[in-house]
Amino acid sequence: MTAPNDKNNDGGVPVPTTPAGASTGAPAEYPPSSPAGRGMFGMHGSGDVSGYGGLVRQRKPIEEAARPYGGYFDEVRDALEEAYPAFGDAIEKVVVDRGELTLHVRPERIAEVCQVMRDDLALRFELCSSVSGVDYLGAESRRLHVVYQLTSMTYRRRVRLEAAVSAEDPHLPSVTAVYPTADWQERETYDMFGIVFDGHPNLTRILMPDDWEGHPQRKDYPLGGVPVEYKGAEIPPPDRRRSYQ
Repeated sequence: MTAPNDKNNDGGVPVPTTPAGASTGAPAEYPPSSPAGRGMFGMHGSGDVSGYGGLVRQRKPIEEAARPYGGYFDEVRDALEEAYPAFGDAIEKVVVDRGELTLHVRPERIAEVCQVMRDDLALRFELCSSVSGVDYLGAESRRLHVVYQLTSMTYRRRVRLEAAVSAEDPHLPSVTAVYPTADWQERETYDMFGIVFDGHPNLTRILMPDDWEGHPQRKDYPLGGVPVEYKGAEIPPPDRRRSYQ
């Protein structure tokens, strides 16, 4: 980066200058939790010149939906409530948002709920297409959420199950016995978020080395890393790169 209008330039030739706000060699830090969604991953400021970097995303509280939900959502809830006697204890709340039905399930009940969702003739959610993690750092005590995307190929319906655990006790039952597709998906969620799926046949890391410390997709994971060699060029870790602001 140069400063063409610098009065100290010799003969009008631009000289290199340090860009304002640049960060070089700054160590990674653990970010403070922020209800507005700022300061995550140790980030301060933004290299975005479009203006979008100044936007602040406010967290909206997750509220239980009121009936009727609309579409097939009422039928799914009624069928599950009829087929599963422990519905009142297992389902914490039902949320309808952005055209999706989400059942928030107590973590210790998630495998039971999946079994009913798969086997009941009025539900028939035969496929678990995704198991993924979410970290709501600073939002609540049970900040680690596991999201299950279920699909009924019989009735052409979709539903989300969501279970929340704390970072201090990140345990919940594995659903691999019900949905074999969850095998590697639970392993990836364990690897990235440190969520332990009790009863999984082989819960090991799937992306990071076996001796890696920490879980990279947690919001309090430090940004620093190790350099990566790619086609003969060494790419520095994120905390050692220049930040243009």
